[in-house]
Amino acid sequence: MSKQQTPRALADHQAKASVMGVKGSVQKAGLVLELIRGKNVETAMANLQFSRKKIAEDARKCLESAIANAENNHDLNVDKLVVEEAYANKNIVLKRFRARARGRAAKILKPRCNMIIIVGEKAEVKKEAKKAPKKSAPKTAAKKETKTEEAKA
Repeated sequence: MSKQQTPRALADHQAKASVMGVKGSVQKAGLVLELIRGKNVETAMANLQFSRKKIAEDARKCLESAIANAENNHDLNVDKLVVEEAYANKNIVLKRFRARARGRAAKILKPRCNMIIIVGEKAEVKKEAKKAPKKSAPKTAAKKETKTEEAKA
């Protein structure tokens, strides 16, 4: 009479990784994660590797973890992986103050965020042959008719 196992939150072709308490704001993390959303894993790794943002290093580590989870825990093919979801959530904000002139204080906020990356195997799509569009009446004949009508008027 053990507790029933909870169903898997992700689909069978997906794997997830998350990093909690990354130093940086949600907005800055969102800008970096927007670069990799929907891209192939190799391209996403290259984008994060050469990004000049400080938070991109933490995003790269999270992506590496998601790839490792996909390969080792879910037996997914690494060559077909695509970043399906990448987003940042708010975490705690450390509040500090800085002493200012005349006995005043200025607020300093040090935000933290959580990053979640979900990768999945790209399904192979068979390309269908494109059908040729139906040809309509030639447009030149219509132009000639309008010119003759203008000449008569």
